[in-house]
Amino acid sequence: MIKFLDLQKINLQYQNEIEAKLIEVFRSGWYLMGVQLSNFEKNLSEYIGVKNAIGVANGLDALRLILRAYMELGIMSEGDEIIVPSNTYIASILAISDNGLIPVLVEPEINTYNIDISKIEEKITPKTKGILIVHLQGRIIFSDQLREIASKHSLKIIEDNAQAIGAAWSGIKSGNLGDASGFSFYPGKNLGALGDAGAVTTNDDELAKTIRALANYGSNQKYVNIYKGLNSRLDEIQAAVLDVKLKYIDNENAIRKQIAKRFIDEIKNPAVILPEYPADENEHVWHVFVIRSEKRDELQDYLTEKGIQTLIHYPIPPHRQEAYKEWKDLSFPISEKIHAEVLSLPISPVMTEEEILNIIETVNTF
Repeated sequence: MIKFLDLQKINLQYQNEIEAKLIEVFRSGWYLMGVQLSNFEKNLSEYIGVKNAIGVANGLDALRLILRAYMELGIMSEGDEIIVPSNTYIASILAISDNGLIPVLVEPEINTYNIDISKIEEKITPKTKGILIVHLQGRIIFSDQLREIASKHSLKIIEDNAQAIGAAWSGIKSGNLGDASGFSFYPGKNLGALGDAGAVTTNDDELAKTIRALANYGSNQKYVNIYKGLNSRLDEIQAAVLDVKLKYIDNENAIRKQIAKRFIDEIKNPAVILPEYPADENEHVWHVFVIRSEKRDELQDYLTEKGIQTLIHYPIPPHRQEAYKEWKDLSFPISEKIHAEVLSLPISPVMTEEEILNIIETVNTF
């Protein structure tokens, strides 16, 4: 069986370094908000090119905290609207509604699966306060047009960078394109922890200070609470592991790009629609390699029979989820088509030549 993602093999590449760090944390007796977190935040901020990086418990909290901080700073209020792609993972939308803000869904562009920037402005109202862009599947979505729309309407650009760490647009890394960015370091991400973990990056010092307090029970000083905060902290173990793996992210992403290019060049089955390989390869880090087919379910069954594990990212669009039943009468035909046809093939920095060839040949024989 070719695993969709062999996390054990990925992490064992760095076994000695990770184990040494785990022992160091264990023996230190300091397990929260210590030197490992400080080191990782410093190294992450330098890697992304931003002034501030704040470690938090997970990627959903990263987005929740950004929006909550804007509310505490008086920039957003309950009932305000945030534009978000209609085909994203539901976490992007949960972060909005959890804060009493209103998600406004915008269809994606069919070839990139990212939000269609040309459709954003028509959804802007006097209550719109932000655009939450999602660098879906590892591909950056950004443009001068997006920046101009945000500036014209005084909107914050918030990046959901859960899937695209290391990608860059015009030489600027994702996580440093908007006003603030949320990261997920869920184990399966390109930069994955050994459990849940996340971060926020921003160049806004006041926003960063507010997020730090909100994530620590609303406190910047022990037992002094200025906000009704959360408990969302990145622990020393996860920070230490991430700091080790951060050193290798560019190399791992480069391998992902090579595999993606081979898939695109060598998969020839007319029943399969391949993703675009961007003109600037730095814009995509291939968190997942997603193909489309009108015979998606049959193709998945065929690959399973041949020993190739696949996943569907994602089978149900947000407006069809029971959690948002108030949207059940809405229609987003492009999103619905994408969700009905997408299939993710295995891609990872530890795949062998034999596995790559097996996947290509098996898809071609479907």
